[in-house]
Amino acid sequence: MKYCPHEYQAYTSRFIVSNPVAAVFLDMGLGKTVSTLSAINDLCFDYFDTRRILIIAPLRVARDTWPAEIKKWDHLKNLTYAVAVGNENERLSALRQKTDLCIINRENVQWLVEESGVPFDFDMIVIDELSSFKSWQAKRFRSLLKVRPFVKRIVGLTGTPSSNGLMDLWAEFRILDLGKRLGRYITHYRTEYFLPDKRNGQVVFSYKPKPGAEDAIYEKIGDITISMKATDHLQMPERVHNEITVRLSEKERKTYDAMKNDLVISLQGEEIDANNAAALANKLSQMANGAIYGEDRRVYEIHDKKLDALEDLIEAANGKSLLIAYWFKHDLERISGRLHKLHIPFALLDDSESIRRWNAGELPIALIHPASAGHGLNLQTGGSTLVWFGLTWSLELYQQTIGRLWRQGQTAGTVVIHHIICEKTIDARIMAALRTKEKTQTALIEAVKANLEV
Repeated sequence: MKYCPHEYQAYTSRFIVSNPVAAVFLDMGLGKTVSTLSAINDLCFDYFDTRRILIIAPLRVARDTWPAEIKKWDHLKNLTYAVAVGNENERLSALRQKTDLCIINRENVQWLVEESGVPFDFDMIVIDELSSFKSWQAKRFRSLLKVRPFVKRIVGLTGTPSSNGLMDLWAEFRILDLGKRLGRYITHYRTEYFLPDKRNGQVVFSYKPKPGAEDAIYEKIGDITISMKATDHLQMPERVHNEITVRLSEKERKTYDAMKNDLVISLQGEEIDANNAAALANKLSQMANGAIYGEDRRVYEIHDKKLDALEDLIEAANGKSLLIAYWFKHDLERISGRLHKLHIPFALLDDSESIRRWNAGELPIALIHPASAGHGLNLQTGGSTLVWFGLTWSLELYQQTIGRLWRQGQTAGTVVIHHIICEKTIDARIMAALRTKEKTQTALIEAVKANLEV
């Protein structure tokens, strides 16, 4: 296919070529993959500036999206690539091929650097979903940091740079510029820009930005960072958010409140408890969805209210395809059971064939887990309605999952996002948290937004 880039795509490619260190915050659907590949193509064959490029991406994106984009566009026909996913022998075989690009999933970064035995001979790195390197304590971060000084070019791509607040940015930019802008140490970054927020004595649980810190951080990273919103550059379909409220019965409410207040409930003779705040939030989220795990991973069903609401949505869709986001494994099992009972064909989007069937319009219902399929997948041709059966605390996964449908190439005039909310439960708190985090991230994106007229 002939590539006729939008001006913002051409601008992105030029920015990557001109900046050996580049942070590219592109909204979902703006074509960051082809823009980056176009820059790589120019660097390899026009400027002779790069020889071998490592692309790090989520598993399915590494396996499916990057190879598909290379094969799709005529101007990229000279780029050779190998995909280093699968078992160890398959990964080693790919790494040993003399190709321009080697594409690997992020889970294998540590293996590549420390265990593969293959020389790290890449002179450029592209990190697709830079936000997956936001934890400075993660093994993948530490491994990549070891080889970063030997790489002359690096690009970080994401649509959600600070999904949990500005603290995320330190590790991301430490990888990119080796600490030049935000410092080499997380402790110095915290001290300079943040104040302790929630704490218990000397133990600090969270930090909040100092007055003026946000602007100062944006100014520090602005020279190597561009951001763009899809709504600024594309005629995006209308996006409608809808909340469907379900209500627990008196008995179900008592069970939920007992867990919330007492941290323990008794179901079918077994006591199920939560021993800390994180465990309690997890248990309450499960209960809001309708079931809970016991100590032996046995599933105890509490209510079917969300399943009933989902059935109503399916009926109201009248044959229109629905993408359903679930969170817990028992959500998947219970949704699957209800769909089987209704004799409705469906599939879990967990491999290339199921994704193909969805996009071909062969599936009236598809199930997706945000953590495994939220990044990089193009699902917009299969439908325009997303149903959140179970919510996630992660703004990144929330926005990325929505971005699978609400993106360039969506032919429907309206994308509808349904949220099934269990009244007076933790669901309401999760929705509020997502809105609060979005304000912080939106401020960052606005601060470093690309000016295409420059």
